[in-house]
Amino acid sequence: MSQPIPANQKSTGVAYLLWLFLGVLGVHQFYLGKTGRGLLYLFTFGGLLIGVLIDLFTLPAQVRQVNTELAVGTR
Repeated sequence: MSQPIPANQKSTGVAYLLWLFLGVLGVHQFYLGKTGRGLLYLFTFGGLLIGVLIDLFTLPAQVRQVNTELAVGTR
């Protein structure tokens, strides 16, 4: 059984669901608080799909980085 996620922490599962259904719109990047990258994806159709494909492999590391920044208080 997985442990509950604190309110301010981001979930990898939620990020992947957003990526799967709304990835080309950058919604997963907005979820992670990366507004600039989210806007880039929104206006370039997911970085011409290249950014979305890269996120398939790097999303867990992105979530870990954001959660670490949230825990430390730098975000």
